[in-house]
Amino acid sequence: MKLFGDALSYIVDNWGKGAEVDVLLVQHLWYSFLAVFAAAAIAVPLGLLIGHVRRGEAVLVGLVNAMRALPTLGLLTLLVLLMGLGLTPPILALVIVGIPPLLAGTYAGIANVDAATVDAARAMGMTEPRVLFRVELPNALPLILGGLRNATLQVIATATVAAYVNLGGLGRPIFSGLALREFDRVLAAALLVAALAAVVDGLLALVVWVSQPGTGRLRRTPRDVTAALADLERSEGSPHSV
Repeated sequence: MKLFGDALSYIVDNWGKGAEVDVLLVQHLWYSFLAVFAAAAIAVPLGLLIGHVRRGEAVLVGLVNAMRALPTLGLLTLLVLLMGLGLTPPILALVIVGIPPLLAGTYAGIANVDAATVDAARAMGMTEPRVLFRVELPNALPLILGGLRNATLQVIATATVAAYVNLGGLGRPIFSGLALREFDRVLAAALLVAALAAVVDGLLALVVWVSQPGTGRLRRTPRDVTAALADLERSEGSPHSV
């Protein structure tokens, strides 16, 4: 209990003093955002493509498992040796942490859209890009956002490695506290990382809840394309274009 109290005292005493805990928290959040954004830019289009064409699943599974098995600190050390110090090596290491859950969530979301709905959309004359973006993507959105949620939590928890190469973030009190045997600052940084992860997770959980299809909480392309096709067939025969 004394260590916990000392950790809370460390947070209070070093909050709002220019280059202390609050600044490190903002830096940690910035590194995490950069990594998740870059990971999403890579993983989401790839997952959409593989899920839509239903090819390359075996390669996808192997790639995801291989990336999950990589040790982040070892990878960061290798990147620093190859690229030198700076922001790029830790961000690349965090991107590799974020890609697997995003890639798996995006692929699973697209691949699990009801086949009858997709076939009905094609029967209505939709092109493949429209099938993907107007039918599959809206229905897959909750799983894609779930992958984003998992990736964000993993990146936030791992972003402490940035301090390993003399950058900021909440890893700095952890590394310095371990070196100086000041475990109150180690626990303080760990508590802040956990609190940051909990807040971000709560916000993303709300986004996932809003995106659930059929609830009306998020305006989207109608989920039941089969019903839309039936409506067209019952119409008076006027031309329709999609």
